[in-house]
Amino acid sequence: MPKVIIPPPYRGPTQGTAELDVEGKTVLACLEAVEQKFPGFLSQVLSEDGAIHRFVKLFRNGEQLEGDGLRLSLDAGDELEILAAIAGG
Repeated sequence: MPKVIIPPPYRGPTQGTAELDVEGKTVLACLEAVEQKFPGFLSQVLSEDGAIHRFVKLFRNGEQLEGDGLRLSLDAGDELEILAAIAGG
């Protein structure tokens, strides 16, 4: 099963859970699996129209996903890391 790594700012809905093994064949399916276990999680990562939020970066096995990364397939043993990019001004 792929592992989703959740950054500290997004661990409220996950009740502090930092890593979670989930069943899913795509990036989106894995994110939705986290949402099923911890309602409220997905809205931190995706906007209402299903796009990745502007300040969220996703990485598969350490490589940043580009383009339509939500459709990218994941295999057992893959790590999907969520990075909460913080902007300031």
